[in-house]
Amino acid sequence: MTFDTIIRGGTIATASDTFACDIGIRNGRIAALGDNLGTAGEIVDASGKLVLPGGIDSHVHISQPSGPDIVMADDFASATRSAAFGGNTMVLPFAMQQKGQSLREVVADYHRKADGQCYIDVSFHLIIADATDAVLGQELPALVHDGYTSFKVFMTYEGLALSDIEMLNVMSVARETGALVMIHAENYDAIRFLTDRLERAGKTEPHHHATSRPIPVEREATHRAISLAELVDVPIMIVHVSNGEAMEEIRRAQQRGLKVYGETCPQYLVLTEKDLEGLNMEGTKYVCSPPPRDKASQQACWQGMQQGVFSLFSSDHCPFRYDDPKGKLTPKGRTSFRWVPNGIPGVETRLPILFSEGVGKGRISLNEFVALTSTNHAKTYGLYPKKGTIAVGADADLAIWDPNREVTISQSRMHGGSDYTPYEGIAVQGWPVSTMVRGKFVVRDGELAGTLGAGEYVPRAKSDYAKPGGA
Repeated sequence: MTFDTIIRGGTIATASDTFACDIGIRNGRIAALGDNLGTAGEIVDASGKLVLPGGIDSHVHISQPSGPDIVMADDFASATRSAAFGGNTMVLPFAMQQKGQSLREVVADYHRKADGQCYIDVSFHLIIADATDAVLGQELPALVHDGYTSFKVFMTYEGLALSDIEMLNVMSVARETGALVMIHAENYDAIRFLTDRLERAGKTEPHHHATSRPIPVEREATHRAISLAELVDVPIMIVHVSNGEAMEEIRRAQQRGLKVYGETCPQYLVLTEKDLEGLNMEGTKYVCSPPPRDKASQQACWQGMQQGVFSLFSSDHCPFRYDDPKGKLTPKGRTSFRWVPNGIPGVETRLPILFSEGVGKGRISLNEFVALTSTNHAKTYGLYPKKGTIAVGADADLAIWDPNREVTISQSRMHGGSDYTPYEGIAVQGWPVSTMVRGKFVVRDGELAGTLGAGEYVPRAKSDYAKPGGA
């Protein structure tokens, strides 16, 4: 047999198995796994390396409106380039509706932003901010039918937070259409109450962002979201969980047989609320929601992954420039934490951090790493088995890792649009050296090898994870 490419000599790992074999690639797909596969247009030597399914980051924000005079640091070109250098072969950003907007218009706008501008593959979640009868009765069902099979709702933020009745209405449409609901669980009224009190007391420094969003704010909203989902009998994904109390709400729901899933992120494993206490405005570099917590919360998030409460590990990449009046140092942000742009970059560092802190330190296995960073994302969001695994017939989306390479994370190594990384100075062992999307190198031996526009938009199927528990 003749292949376009054979990857030879590597150690292959999937979510279930680790084995030595060669990978034969033809027409962008994995055509064979085995030894002595024959001839190919190119032989890639992966001796001493790991060959893993390319990372799928299912929680990223790219080119998203962020408020008056605020500009997100990444467009699709810079974000997907950065993702590829971090070992990712696909990202799922959000097409965010704003009040008064048609969902169809939002989706068309995001396609215009992304088309021809991606190095790796993409697919869109929807954000529902205006749950009108027209949106819920017409646009949303039609978009789910067209392959936009997941959408996110917010329980906080001005202009985004939905009331309980709006949440129930959105969940009802999800149940009827087979879509999966993602939920940002923080209590908006509680945050407003605490923020007002802090500002009246003159406590406006960046670290009070964390003070205004304590653990009970997230725990209560998580409990309420689960209760609403139970009323409708609809599966939900609680995203970016930051602490043990919210994690335990998810665990209890799972133990009762509810289809409630959880996701956590790197900032909750290696950062703490003390990082927001930097001098002057340095703390703004770490402002994200929910905020980083304490060491006990870090340990709880590790336990959530180890025990299967969390099935996804995503970056929540939401990048702004630091030294920029349209970024973290916006003039209004200097007056109060309330106005600091909310979010941090992380798509490029997600995988090395988890590999080093998780696999390297014995907290999780290599196979669990693959599941948490790729396979479970594909299964959860209707992409499996096309994406997220190494198997005959799957897309040849692969990351070649040097498990022994030692790197100190630094902004000088990053390839995105932000001017800082919140993980500056963190030493990791294990680094993706090459990334391949549908059989073509995007990054090869640490150098950009792909072509802008080679990344494709991928419609998604409905996921079995979204089937109601009582169905």
